[in-house]
Amino acid sequence: MKESQNSFIEWLIDVSGIIAFFLLWEIAPRIGLVDAQFIPPLSEVLLAAGKLAANGDLFIHIAASLQRTFIGLALAVALAVPLGFLLGGVFPALGRHMQPLLRLLGQVNAFSLFPIFILFFGIGEVAKVSIIFWSSIWPVLFTTIAGIQQVDPLYIKSARSMGADRMTIFRKVILPGTAPVIFTGVRTGASHAFLMLIAAEMIGASAGLGWVIHNSAMNNIIPRLFAATITIALLGMAINYLLHWLEESVVDWRQDSETST
Repeated sequence: MKESQNSFIEWLIDVSGIIAFFLLWEIAPRIGLVDAQFIPPLSEVLLAAGKLAANGDLFIHIAASLQRTFIGLALAVALAVPLGFLLGGVFPALGRHMQPLLRLLGQVNAFSLFPIFILFFGIGEVAKVSIIFWSSIWPVLFTTIAGIQQVDPLYIKSARSMGADRMTIFRKVILPGTAPVIFTGVRTGASHAFLMLIAAEMIGASAGLGWVIHNSAMNNIIPRLFAATITIALLGMAINYLLHWLEESVVDWRQDSETST
């Protein structure tokens, strides 16, 4: 009983900042501390979200946004992880020569390339997925390369001395050693994808949470704008927790080693 009370107190301390923020959000517009026309009370935002959910529009927009995000992120991971293994492990000299160029490309904001994506792909779904792909690929690529480079060479030499072939070394030594770092890059890429999702869906879209934000701003429907913004934040947190859970499920060797120590 005492342990459950302590757990509840710890949880309450953890969420106290969020509770205080939401209380301030509700009270400040009502007492005139901020202009309610630009920042409506939280209750009005939740009411707008409830209306969107009641008529089913919210779930349609969530599905459209998640589809674009998952496709862009999946394509980024599918390309960045093998390329990271090639540049970081198979051809390290090429990776060192390519590093400055890759860093330069990684600093190019994806939204600034949107006119080029439109020129090549039009204003349809491909352009939106491309902007999400571009913003997601770089953290995954850089963390994969860094993860391979930080694998202790002594482990590889030890595996070779015991007669392990290259594929066994990759499966038993390199991949487990780099998996936590790769998952960190994927979570970062997912965060970047959600940041660029809003911008991608503001141009040439007819559905999606970014479109809701743009449409609400153009029509001065501020509670709905904040409702879509909160929904995007919650989806981003949910995907981050999902990836963290997936990492703990896949990288089970780390939990075993922590338990043994």
